[in-house]
Amino acid sequence: MTLRNRSSKRALASIALSFEAFVVFFATLTAFGLKAADISPNLPRVEIIWAIGLTVSLLCILTPAVLSKPFGYALGWLIQAAVLASGFWLWGMFVIGSMVAGMWIWALVAGGTIDKARANFEKLKEEGNDADTSSN
Repeated sequence: MTLRNRSSKRALASIALSFEAFVVFFATLTAFGLKAADISPNLPRVEIIWAIGLTVSLLCILTPAVLSKPFGYALGWLIQAAVLASGFWLWGMFVIGSMVAGMWIWALVAGGTIDKARANFEKLKEEGNDADTSSN
């Protein structure tokens, strides 16, 4: 029985981005309620808040699908920067954005460590099987 070897880094990063989609959506609701885009009376405020918030939230949902591509993790970092930058309109997003960026960093570091340990384990297991078959 062979199991498909999946990347823990990708799985943990996907979980972090999925959680972040909810955070961004609720931050969008907060920005809408607080009228955070009241910068100029000529700008369509509601459309700006919802367009930016829903776009970033959708990117959080769709990015796990492209984490296997070379640009996937770069897109994840871009999302982290956007969430942190939203703190200029909602000061609480500096704090919350730091937390979700910390989750993102932890997912990449812990996932990479798990993947390396799994690869090392598989290598040692292969060497053990080779030694068993050569001694028989």
